[in-house]
Order: sequence, then structure tokens, then C-alpha cells
Amino acid sequence: MTSDGSEQVRASGARDPDALIRRAGVRGDPDRDQHFLVDDRVVDRIPTYLPEGTDLSHVLEIGGGPGVLTDRLLEVADRVTVVEQDETFAAHLRREFTEEVEDGRLTVVDGDALAVDLPEFTACVSNLPYGISSEIAFRLLPRGKPLVLMFQKEFGERMAAESGTSEYGRLSVSAQHYGDVHVCEIVPREAFDPQPAVQSAIVRVTPREPDYEVDDEEFFLDFVKALFTQRRKTIRNGIRNTAHISGLADPDAVVEAADEDVLRKRAGNMAPTEFAELAQLAADVGL
Repeated sequence: MTSDGSEQVRASGARDPDALIRRAGVRGDPDRDQHFLVDDRVVDRIPTYLPEGTDLSHVLEIGGGPGVLTDRLLEVADRVTVVEQDETFAAHLRREFTEEVEDGRLTVVDGDALAVDLPEFTACVSNLPYGISSEIAFRLLPRGKPLVLMFQKEFGERMAAESGTSEYGRLSVSAQHYGDVHVCEIVPREAFDPQPAVQSAIVRVTPREPDYEVDDEEFFLDFVKALFTQRRKTIRNGIRNTAHISGLADPDAVVEAADEDVLRKRAGNMAPTEFAELAQLAADVGL
């Protein structure tokens, strides 16, 4: 303790994770997807994974919790907005970072990150609640901003997977439609309190335009989803069997128009560009 009773921060100026959690007065609850990152070394590294040259004028954080990552983001960003659903944590963040709130450097938004209006932001860095990480990721990806997000290890590896690998699937194609996806670090269970049942992965998404064109992005993503529900079947059979998912009115017309080499493939061996070309053909002749 210092002379005024406040807890001493680390030499770098960053607050100690364990002390932040104590001051929040709430223990993590695995049943509510609450696993607090307590390893200083991991927390310190997370902001460094943003792409070089990222605009840090307004960083968004989803799920601030006790403020461990919030504290690090305030060290590197001009302004931070945190979306926090738990009222206790929202109040703690405002109390813990009173000076930053009063200076306008920190805004705490109460509410569900899947429901509230997200502000305009220049980058997002978050340790996401596992249970809703997919929904949040696909709310963020279309914004076209740099992302550094913590996921379950398996989910993160599937996002970054290349075609022809066992991890490659609908998630890989959909995420990589919006940017380059890279697993920066695997985080062990021991870095959290309470410990989750699985390892985690810090994933970076660097936004970029895809190297293909699709006229109807929604149909493209639905078409990819449809074919991966039949990933063990050939593309020919996948097209015919999933019209109720893809929305095709005439799947046979697509099969008749498509290249035979493509029709013999399976979804797991189709590169995103091949999916895009086939989806464009499907939209032209099968809708």
C-alpha cells in the first residue's frame, strides 16, 4: 500500500491484475463465462499484436471485466470504449479509472455487445466471452478495422486455417473474407483465474479487400455455409443437397454450368477464391 492507502502499481505504471480483481470485488464465475486474465506477461503482449501503423485514436474493448486489459489499452490508445454487460464491473471500471473517464479517455457502455450500438472505432482489442465469441467476431469483422481478439484455441485455429487442412471450414472462409487472420499466441489455461477447461488463442485480423469479387456477399457466405454442411460429399452433391440453405432455386443449373474439376472437389479443399467464383456462377444461373 502507498501512504494514501491505494495499492502500488507495477513499475511500468500498469495496474496489477490480481489487485484489479480484488478491487472489483467479484470472483470469476465459469458458469457465466468469466475467466480473468491474470498473467502480466500475456496482458502486456496483447496490444503489441495490433498491425504496425494501426490508428490507436479510438480502441474498442468488448467485455472489460475487472479492467486488466482496459488498463493496458489506456496506456497505448488515445481513447478507449469498453462495452460491459455486468453492472458490477461497469461500476468498477468507472470507479477504478475515474480520472480517465473524467478526461474523456475512457467511455464505459453498459449493455450486451450483441445488442448495443457499437461506436465508430479504429481498432478492437478484447478478451471475448467464449460463449458469444463467434457472434461478436462476425459483428466486428465487417467493420474493416484491425482486431486482436482472444478465443478458444480451437476456434482461433479454425479461423486462420488454410484449405486442405483438417481445421479448415466455413469459419475459415468467412473470417478470411474480411482480412488476413493470424494466430499470434497460444495462451495456457494457467494464465486465467479461474482456469478455463481449454487453452486460448490470441488472434489478429488485419483487414483487407478479398482477392476476388462477389456481387452478393450475403449469398456468398450462405453458399459457403451450405457446402460445408456437406463437407464429406463432392461439390456436385453439396450444391444439389443444400439448396434449402443456400437459397438456390435451380441447383441443377449450377451443376450443369460448373467446371467438372470443381464439382469433383470437396469443400475442405476449395480455396476461398474458388468458392467465390462458384458462388458468382451459382448466383448468375441458379437463383
